Amino acid sequence: MAKGGWQEFSRPESLERANGPAADPTAKTQQRVRVQRTKAGKGGKLVTAITGLEAPEAELKALLKQLKAAAGTGGTVKDGVIELQGDQVAPALAALEKAGYRPKQAGG
Repeated sequence: MAKGGWQEFSRPESLERANGPAADPTAKTQQRVRVQRTKAGKGGKLVTAITGLEAPEAELKALLKQLKAAAGTGGTVKDGVIELQGDQVAPALAALEKAGYRPKQAGG
């Protein structure tokens, strides 16, 4: 090995992740959850799309049920994206925070 070479990741233990809930990349507080209004591809109807959720389908459906109850509207899960009917950004943000996520409003 050359003298003075930078070897930050030379040992196998330096490549391992620390154990614990804070190091889990799919922890609820670590996910980039975005809530935005959109009309794209919906025939001109306004929907609230929630993206960035990394969870199994069953968990997404349970979360969808909570969101629909909080917003008082219908919704669905499509390709890992939760869609709520209408402009439901504020109720969705509140319900996601209550569920343990750190959501952000995206778009205008």
